[in-house]
Amino acid sequence: MILLTTSLPKAQNCASALQEATNEAVEVCATLHEAVMQLEDREFSAVVIDQLLLDSEPEEAETFFKHLGTAVPVYVNFAVSGIERVIRELRSALHRRGKEVLVARREAQQAMSHELRETVTALLLSCEIALEVPGLPTIAEGKLRNLRGLAEVLREKLGE
Repeated sequence: MILLTTSLPKAQNCASALQEATNEAVEVCATLHEAVMQLEDREFSAVVIDQLLLDSEPEEAETFFKHLGTAVPVYVNFAVSGIERVIRELRSALHRRGKEVLVARREAQQAMSHELRETVTALLLSCEIALEVPGLPTIAEGKLRNLRGLAEVLREKLGE
């Protein structure tokens, strides 16, 4: 969902064009205060904000920025920008956001995989050391071998 924040009389026309261009629902707010309330209630992929509103309400702008969350801000001066330019800017911002999300997801997966590999290695080492304990009861040895087998399966799934 996209949040369009502008006090322009033709905001609804702009919202319709943005919705058609992006295939995402567009919510319209005329003030920064309304935008903050929407940002508190919902998650938005992007917020198209009229630069004139930010300039005219600096105190409210601070609150607005605090509530953006994961939404990508698209700053537009509607006085000089046509709808085609706004659409290009929005598409570009959404495309950048998509790339950033993919990169962040990949990095998180790699970090998680690395941590899991370290844990599996430690688990395998611990099993090997425990299996070398003299006088280990047979039942405990069986359990440790099962645990080592499970850790080896996990290691294979992690691609180590």
